[in-house]
Amino acid sequence: MFDRLSRSWDLVKASAGVLRSDKELMLFPVLSGLATLGVLATFALPLFALRIFEHGIGLAWLPVAFVFYFCQYSVIVFFNAALVGAALIRLEGGNPTLSDGFAAARRRLPAILGYAAIAATVGVLLQAMKRNETNFLVRLLGSGLGVAWTLATFLVVPVLVSRDIGAIDALKDSVALLKRTWGENAIGSVGIGAAFGLLIGLGAVTGVALSYLAFMGSAALGIAVAVLCAIGLMLVAVYQTALTGIYSAALYRYAVSHEVPPGFSGAQLAQAFEPRR
Repeated sequence: MFDRLSRSWDLVKASAGVLRSDKELMLFPVLSGLATLGVLATFALPLFALRIFEHGIGLAWLPVAFVFYFCQYSVIVFFNAALVGAALIRLEGGNPTLSDGFAAARRRLPAILGYAAIAATVGVLLQAMKRNETNFLVRLLGSGLGVAWTLATFLVVPVLVSRDIGAIDALKDSVALLKRTWGENAIGSVGIGAAFGLLIGLGAVTGVALSYLAFMGSAALGIAVAVLCAIGLMLVAVYQTALTGIYSAALYRYAVSHEVPPGFSGAQLAQAFEPRR
């Protein structure tokens, strides 16, 4: 277990080194966040203004939820594909620009939309299971399936960007790579989420405490501190998204070609892709 943790940490550090060499990659998560906020506002404002769900949600939320998930996933996957496309160019020794990343995503737009439709369907079904108020086991199963779906689809975006195949075949390839090469070594991707989740949680608690103390002095100071803390948390989230994209791109590149990207140790990657025993 210690060896796996150490190896995953080494891979994360190497991914961070790639990100330090090309900080422009963090612009993709920023633009993605702005776009998803735009989609959220497009749905939320009319729903609140028209009071569509004023008398309860019921089954009426299902078609609305599907369309919302589809739009959100389309935006998120598109920008993730742009990030991964640029990261793959960097890992091959190139110097990618924003336009290079977006060009890679645009070339695969039909497959991205297809995958967004699949992900939206799965998302609605999982949310329905998690919202089941009468059966705890159904809610628990929904949470477990959500984790399994996240792991199984971790390499979908690199597959979509790198290969001229449809969404279903990309899903199959992602699952095959997980079965063939990962096993318990998926700890790297889980570790990134856990570490940054803890960091963001601690930052949020600290930010609330500092903002409260500042408000005791003056309202203007309290607002300024709160805004600065919020910006800091958003920057951490942006860094996490960019780091995860580079990490997935590096793992995929080595899994299919066994070529070691610059900044990564061959031994580290070889061990990360040892088959399960």
